[in-house]
Amino acid sequence: MNRIIFCLSSLALLVTAQGADPQRTANTVVLDETGVKNLRIETIDVEETDFEESIFSLGRVEAIPSKRSGVSSRISGRIVELMVAPGDAVEAGQAVARLESRQPGDPPPTITLKASGSGLVTKGEVALGQPLEPETTLLEITDLSEVYAIARVPEQQAAMMKTGTMAHIKVASLPDEKFDGELLRFGTEADRESGTIDAIFKLPNPNLTIRPGMRAEFSIVLSKREGVMSVPRSAMQGEAASRFVYVKDFDLKNAFVKTMVEVGQVNDRYAEITNGLLPGDSVVTRGGYSLAFAGGGSVSLKAALDAAHGHEHAADGSELTADAKKAQAGGKEGDAHGHEEGEGDGNTWKIVSGVLGALLVVSLLRGRKSKDNEDEDETTSPKNSNKEAV
Repeated sequence: MNRIIFCLSSLALLVTAQGADPQRTANTVVLDETGVKNLRIETIDVEETDFEESIFSLGRVEAIPSKRSGVSSRISGRIVELMVAPGDAVEAGQAVARLESRQPGDPPPTITLKASGSGLVTKGEVALGQPLEPETTLLEITDLSEVYAIARVPEQQAAMMKTGTMAHIKVASLPDEKFDGELLRFGTEADRESGTIDAIFKLPNPNLTIRPGMRAEFSIVLSKREGVMSVPRSAMQGEAASRFVYVKDFDLKNAFVKTMVEVGQVNDRYAEITNGLLPGDSVVTRGGYSLAFAGGGSVSLKAALDAAHGHEHAADGSELTADAKKAQAGGKEGDAHGHEEGEGDGNTWKIVSGVLGALLVVSLLRGRKSKDNEDEDETTSPKNSNKEAV
């Protein structure tokens, strides 16, 4: 019995050495160069950085009232020439229109109207040929080099903010650009229906890409923590209860391993990782969603390991033992003699079945032999001899 147990234990070790590692196989995706380019894979190294704790809010962009100026005339007349239109950039003192006076003359006297400030022409009230009175503003010019970004913040969250608080601001019409604004003050009144109050941020706009009326998203920074390991939110995959990222394999080229992670706090740009990653891990920030549907990838794990390590591996990527290599060689020889392709894949289980069968036969033979010996002993015993004599 001890010999049988020993044989079965050895057999189990052989199966373990040759068998697949299901977790590794299922979690590793290996691509070729074309696959990496087609999925537009991008990665970033994990490192410990300052992590911002923030709140999210929606709002809008408005022009700064003190940076608006108008163009008008001190005399009545008729517009005979307009040199600019809404959307044009002008400088202070630049000629923008010409007005024909109502005073008598042949020809009637004309005056030139000039911009009172620099900026963009945001409004044009009078068209060419229309009359212009002193109380009418011909053009409105707005300096948009700085604007207000106004967030509607719940009152209880406003209590955690103070002057100088920074916010990362995204403008809906400019999705590829990010802006930082500084809190100047709060609005004079809260909105009773929504329970919010305006938080007014001053926002630089050097390229004049932000315009009044645009919608904005705010990530208002309340505090910072140092030495926090985090990854971009774009790297996160899966549902809230089972988050994972794809980590670039340090050994295999173009191989990515699905790695489960535990997530702490999340802000508008980053997710804190409390378990599952180490500093220096290279995580996929673009193309991870596609990797989840790539299956085994475009290259087998075996081929990738063979190329990386310079020797042959099993189909599941595990190391080949000496016995497995012999079995595999035997399988290939069998193929050369006419066996169907793939027959060698079951060599391990054939060995298992053969050994178990042999052990069963040996056990049965030993039982049969023991029984025969018992019968022989009964036949030759003195008791039986006496019976025969009687």
